[in-house]
Amino acid sequence: QLQFVESGGGLVQPGGSLSLSCAASGFALDSYAIGWFRHGPGKEREGVSCISSSGGSTNYADSVKGRFTISRDNAKNTVYLQMNSLKPEDTAVYYCAAVRAIQVMCTMIPFGSWGQGTQVTVSS
Repeated sequence: QLQFVESGGGLVQPGGSLSLSCAASGFALDSYAIGWFRHGPGKEREGVSCISSSGGSTNYADSVKGRFTISRDNAKNTVYLQMNSLKPEDTAVYYCAAVRAIQVMCTMIPFGSWGQGTQVTVSS
């Protein structure tokens, strides 16, 4: 069973930065495309970004393009999400999950289990 542990969340002022980590537990991450998702207060869960198993392909939601960067270190079994220029509307619990891939491209279609998530709060 795929299990993930998210970390790195916290409270940050608007315009600030945070770096989230998604660690795989009990399996090798390098066979899977991975996505980051978020669930904000009063909102539906949305896909934020995804990265292919090799790291060669990435995708971003329009709301975070140019501000967030996804990356992975398969040797460390970890996927990262660097978040810059944070806005109050980025406030959410952030989760990572395995996602479906179409050929070498990742999608934001999750499958398998979810971790506990990590809370990101952007507020002055």
